[in-house]
Amino acid sequence: MTRSPKVEAKAETKDRKLSNFLCFAVYSANLAFGRAYKPILDKVGLTYTQYIALIALSEADELTVSTLGERLFLESNTLTPILKKLELSGYVRRARDPADERQVRVSLTAEGRRLLDEDITVSLRDATGLGDEFPVVQQSVARLRDNLLRNTQGEPNKA
Repeated sequence: MTRSPKVEAKAETKDRKLSNFLCFAVYSANLAFGRAYKPILDKVGLTYTQYIALIALSEADELTVSTLGERLFLESNTLTPILKKLELSGYVRRARDPADERQVRVSLTAEGRRLLDEDITVSLRDATGLGDEFPVVQQSVARLRDNLLRNTQGEPNKA
């Protein structure tokens, strides 16, 4: 006995639950992180994107805007206004590269370093509830991202 197309379609969609999608778990976890970071970063007048830009600059100073954008997965037209606000706040300095005037280099100021020395987000690690699993989950998510990027490079965007 064969099943009717309606029954087959219903069986196929039965397993298609939002909770079964890894992409949704990652997406919704990102939103939850945003909610957790917001009150902490609001106290120091930063957005999450501004904060991660400061973190990236603390790892390697005097980055070009394009290199910083690559590290943050942001286009320079998105990153430039963020850097302008950080510069107005006194956290970063932007300057033309003397060796190549087309490049703008970004570095942390002393004030930016002081802000990061406070480690304002230390409570978020505890909020994840992962304990000793934290580095394992972080590495797994980073590997997932890297695999997806590697497997989608060179493919045209499909609208």
